[in-house]
Amino acid sequence: MIHLQLFSTAGCHLCELAIEQIHDLAATGHIKFQIIEIGDDDLLVKQYGIRIPVIKFSDDSELNWPFTQQDILQKIAAANLEL
Repeated sequence: MIHLQLFSTAGCHLCELAIEQIHDLAATGHIKFQIIEIGDDDLLVKQYGIRIPVIKFSDDSELNWPFTQQDILQKIAAANLEL
């Protein structure tokens, strides 16, 4: 199973779009994701505040917005993560 983290914050329209994309991929049962609220952590706001939404993969690589479902799958394949 692939584990992803999505760095997001409340009221972020782009984050909502990213959640929809990841949710659709997670419906296959091979991807599990966690939404990380950056607004509760000053360090995360500093690191991701102007870049969200950002997906972090289990190999610590990241994918910045804009991205598509195909971009996510390509990143998984490139990192040799197994579905």
